[in-house]
Amino acid sequence: MTALNGVWRNWARTESVKPVRIERPVSIPAVQRAVRGAARSGLRLKAVGAGHSFTGIAVATGVLLELDELSGIVSVDRERGRVTLLGGTRLFDLPRLLRPHGLAMANMGDIDRQSISGAISTGTHGTGAQFGGISTQVTGLTLVTADGELLRIDESENSELLPAAALGLGALGIVVEVTLQCVPAFVLEAVERPLPLDDVLTELDAHVDGADHFEFYWFPGTRTAVTKTNNRADASVARRPLPRGRAFMDDTLMANGIFRVTCAAGAVVPAIVPGVNALADRLWSNREFSDHSHKVFTTKRTVRFREMEYALAAAEVPTVLRAIDDLIQDRGWRISFPVEVRFAKADELWLSTASGRESGYIAVHRYFRENHTEYFEAVEEIMNEHQGRPHWGKLHTQDAASLAALYPRHGDFVALRDRLDPERMFSNAYLDRVLGA
Repeated sequence: MTALNGVWRNWARTESVKPVRIERPVSIPAVQRAVRGAARSGLRLKAVGAGHSFTGIAVATGVLLELDELSGIVSVDRERGRVTLLGGTRLFDLPRLLRPHGLAMANMGDIDRQSISGAISTGTHGTGAQFGGISTQVTGLTLVTADGELLRIDESENSELLPAAALGLGALGIVVEVTLQCVPAFVLEAVERPLPLDDVLTELDAHVDGADHFEFYWFPGTRTAVTKTNNRADASVARRPLPRGRAFMDDTLMANGIFRVTCAAGAVVPAIVPGVNALADRLWSNREFSDHSHKVFTTKRTVRFREMEYALAAAEVPTVLRAIDDLIQDRGWRISFPVEVRFAKADELWLSTASGRESGYIAVHRYFRENHTEYFEAVEEIMNEHQGRPHWGKLHTQDAASLAALYPRHGDFVALRDRLDPERMFSNAYLDRVLGA
């Protein structure tokens, strides 16, 4: 998102920059020209998507590329269910684009505002113990490298680079095309239930393993987990979508409108937060419905917040969540935003937060008008004790040294970056911190 005065700000308002210039290429050759032009000017260059990262991963001090015009389907391999997309394609456009081909994404996160290149570059994920993040669906991609040339990476060309480039932090080049392994369109049958938090933590394996997609939210200060259990069904199964009135009441009025008011009030008068959380605990929806997969996976979020999320070995989730509960109680903090818990299958991507281990994710949030620093830093100390890996697009304080100890292939990724971008054209302060200057 670029303001009229040329200042770029991310959605969370944690980062802003006024680049030397902004370019909006309408084709892949135009991206190549932009890269070569930046090189001639001695400027760094970064592509931005929707600005939904909370970190400075997309901050461009030199040339900022907005890829909104690079959107849509390039090709479809019907036999294998693979779709090649231009890098600026937004996730919320994918259901419309894939529908004529009877396809869907295998898994999605709960926000769909991101571009496909931004989502894979930051490690965006959903939930489900048998499903990886969006980057695990990538079977190929095309980069514009630092010399302005095209580099195709897939199973037949430069295949050894795919585990690095499929989640490349924007450090290896500009992602202009992405090929996704899709699946036949399907329906999700959703059950949302408030359950006792202690019971959910005690029986967590049964919840996670007993569903295709399981997650839960917990409002600090309460003893209830708001669980979301989604199971997959064939597209031919009759759907039971939420009535419009109920959907508006739950997802627009309560989850966004009234929640925004209570967060704003809590920022001014923190003493009301425990009572508001207790009320939310009682009023949270208890419902069952089914609909097209993307309509169940994703939710509309209009309340602005700050977020930190860490991936842990899945077995560590109950211990870490209890430690966070103890921390909040000991400090007497009034936290209005819920803690979110999700899960993912282990994968082999070099910089994936689920690389080499079955993972659980714990995300903490604060309303954007509240100071998040003390809360996030204290939670991060707990995560460090359990070898947690931070989401690349969400707030954290890790650096190259600490991350190298968490990722066995961190050094290999840095070496590949040295090879593809020796002059650091695609770097910025954030990448210098997490990969080394």
